[in-house]
Formats: sequence, C-alpha cells, structure tokens
Amino acid sequence: MTLLVTAAALTGLTTSFTGVADAADNPYERGPAPTNSSIEAARGSYAVSQTTVARASVSGFGGGTVYYPTSTSDGTFGAVAVSPGFTASQSSVSWLGPRLASQGFVVITIDTLSTLDQPASRGDQLLAALDYLTQSSSVRTRIDSSRLGVMGHSMGGGGSLEATKDRPSLQASIPLTPWNTDKTWPEVRTPTLVVGADGDTVAPVSSHAEPFYTSLPSTLDRAYLELNGATHSAPTSSNTTVAKYSISWLKRFIDNDTRYEQFLCPLPAASSTIEEYRGNCPHTG
Repeated sequence: MTLLVTAAALTGLTTSFTGVADAADNPYERGPAPTNSSIEAARGSYAVSQTTVARASVSGFGGGTVYYPTSTSDGTFGAVAVSPGFTASQSSVSWLGPRLASQGFVVITIDTLSTLDQPASRGDQLLAALDYLTQSSSVRTRIDSSRLGVMGHSMGGGGSLEATKDRPSLQASIPLTPWNTDKTWPEVRTPTLVVGADGDTVAPVSSHAEPFYTSLPSTLDRAYLELNGATHSAPTSSNTTVAKYSISWLKRFIDNDTRYEQFLCPLPAASSTIEEYRGNCPHTG
C-alpha cells in the first residue's frame, strides 16, 4: 500500500504543530489573535466586572477601582496600576480601566493619598496598589503576581518611572505625558513606553518626555510615542492611539505575547495622530 501525503497536507500538519508549540511556549497568551481593529476597539474580547476599593480599607494609596475580566476559564491575568496626575482623581484615568481589562488584564485606577502628591510618592502608591491587588484584594486569585505593570498621567507618569526604578521586576511601564523634576532614568530596567504630546505646555516634551526616553538605557526595550495635535490632557479621555499602543506594549511585555509585535515593529510611521515614534523593535529570547 502506497502512502501519499500531499504538500498541502504537510503544510497543514506543520501549521498545526507550530500553533501547538507556540501556545506551549507562551502560557500567558490571553484572548484571540489581535488585529488592528481589535486593539483600536473601545472594548476587547473579555466581559469586565469592577469593584470599588474604599480609601479606608487600604494603606499606602487612596483607594480606587478594580476592573477585571469576568471569566476565570483562561486562568490568571497580568495586572496594571494606573495613577492620575497632580490635583486629579482616578476619574481622569478611569477610561483605561475597562479598556485594558477587556483585553485581558486586571487593572486598578487609584486615587492618591493627596491630590498634591509628587511623583516619588505616586510611584510608591502605584507599588502599594499592586501589592494590594496581588496580596489581599478580592481578585488576587485571578492575578499572576510575576506579571505586573504601571501607568500614570503627568505626575502619575513621573510616578511610573519612579516605580520602575524602585521595583525592577515590573514587566512594563507607560508614562503618559509625564512630569518629573528628575530628568534621567538610567536605573530603569523595565520595558518603557513614554507617551508625549506635541502641544503639551504643562510638561513640554523637550523638558520631560523626550529626556526621560533618551536617558533610558539604550539596551532596554523602550519607545517614545509623541501624539500629534494633542495637549497634556490627551491621555485623560478615551484616546484610540494611546489605547492601541498601550495595549500592544502591555501585551508584549507583561504577557510576553509576540502576536502584538506587529504593532510595534516596524516602528509606527508619522500620521494624523502620531507626530513621531522612536524606539527599538522588542528584543526576543
């Protein structure tokens, strides 16, 4: 009896085995294969629940709101803490909660102990919020405590840099139109996406976002995204460009999901929403 195997069948077998291997290589992959539409959408594939964290029930930060995928069938998720900026409350960054959680993350948007807290304090509070999430929150069993990240707006963005300096085990950091008196960050070891705005007069990119980015180690996975036609407050309301690249960054570095590299490499080109994008393609291995 002759066994005839066609080229098409071999290709199918190869594809099948490769898919199995890929899934086995990365147990942290969550959700369907991404498309440009899926990461620009207002919501991802996961239904989201939320719970309020009272200020009086926690220490080290001012309470907040936790957003998380309702389903438990996919196992644990990475987690992200998000800080508002100077004089602001968590409401200024609340849009990021369901947006990111629906893509497969547990997210806490925080209130700070005082709305006047400086970046170093906000960095400490982001870390306290992550510790709360992973150690005592009602969703702690849904979180992989080895896969954590931070984000923040303005002084909260400066706080994101402070947090990564203090805790190099963090997997991803995204300072959004960040402000800080410290301009150099050679100590950072966490993959960092710095988002600036070309029309920012509060934290001008020339004295904040750009020097923050250029001071990061050149060997680090790093990127600088400058929004086109945008102001300091651009990240405080629903913003497709901020969401698209934040999701891609968090997925690639918290979940080690290389399916998202297509949105980060080749480097995005200038467009109606992107003034400039600098960085390196994500390191592999």
